[in-house]
Amino acid sequence: METDFDEWLVATHREAGDFTMLFVLMAIRETSVTPLRSAWLHVVGDETRWPEMKALFAGAGVDWSGVVFWRAGQEGLVADGEARARLTSLTRKLHEDRRLIRDGDFFNAEGLRLELEELKPH
Repeated sequence: METDFDEWLVATHREAGDFTMLFVLMAIRETSVTPLRSAWLHVVGDETRWPEMKALFAGAGVDWSGVVFWRAGQEGLVADGEARARLTSLTRKLHEDRRLIRDGDFFNAEGLRLELEELKPH
């Protein structure tokens, strides 16, 4: 069975070719999302599937319930040093403004696409 993540990865690779993706594992609560851990990954080919990603995330040692992916840049693959710098900048901004999740591709622990909705004050 394919997940939304699998479909996203294949479509993104078809559009971009090999690329570097930044990702942030998130804790999703009823009224909040909290960044937990982040990293980058060079995507070469489109064969990676959700079970492999979940196995990778298990190494983070945190109880995550969602993950957001962003392409590191329009140029496709970026060098590790550049990916690290872009991830550092992204995570700093994400801690200040969770709405940046909307600029990425957000999935739950089952690999299904999520949307971030802003709570309206009562």
